[in-house]
Amino acid sequence: MGWYSEEFGTSHEGTVRAVLADGGEPKPVYFDVGSGSHVPAVSDWWIYDGTCGAPRAAGLRGSCSCGWRGARQQPIDWAATPDLRDVDTDPLYEDWARHIAEVDARSVPLPLGLEGLLGQLDEQLELLANDAPLAALRAVALLEGVARRVGGDAAEATLTDQVPWETVGQALGMTADEARAHLRRYRPRY
Repeated sequence: MGWYSEEFGTSHEGTVRAVLADGGEPKPVYFDVGSGSHVPAVSDWWIYDGTCGAPRAAGLRGSCSCGWRGARQQPIDWAATPDLRDVDTDPLYEDWARHIAEVDARSVPLPLGLEGLLGQLDEQLELLANDAPLAALRAVALLEGVARRVGGDAAEATLTDQVPWETVGQALGMTADEARAHLRRYRPRY
C-alpha cells in the first residue's frame, strides 16, 4: 500500500512505516524461499508482527520517499489487533497529505486564474471521459501537444538561465534528479 502524488511523482511517494520500541525503523526481513541465490527482502509495515524472524513493531507512522517521517506515532495494541493489516492507517495518510500540502506550499505558486482554470479543465475532462470518451481522448491529445510545446519552451528558458537543479527541484516540489529528468521529457538533449 502506498500513497502517490500525481504532481510530485516518485519524489514524494508515501507509505506506512513500522516503528520499533526504541523509535527506530526495522531493517528489511529476508525470507529464505529455498535453494537459489535470490533471498527476497520485505519491508512492508504489516510484516513486523514478531513472526518469521521479523521484529515486533511498537507503532506505525507515515513516511515519504523524500525522507520525511510523520511526527505522530500510532501505537499498536497487540491484544486488540493481532494482524497489523487491521490497523486503521487513515491518520497516517492524513499526516502524509499534510506533508504534501507543505511541499506544495514551498513550490512555485501558479497564478490564481491558471490554477482555477486547470481545476475546471480537470472537472470538464472527467465528465467528458464518462459521457463522450472519444471526445475526451481527442481533447487529451490536444493538451499533450500544448504540454510538449509549452514545456519545451519553459525547459529551454530554465536551462538557458542556468537555474541550479536544486532550485528547479524546490520550485517543482521534486528532488534535483527528478527535476532534471522532468525537464528532459521536454528537452531530451539535456
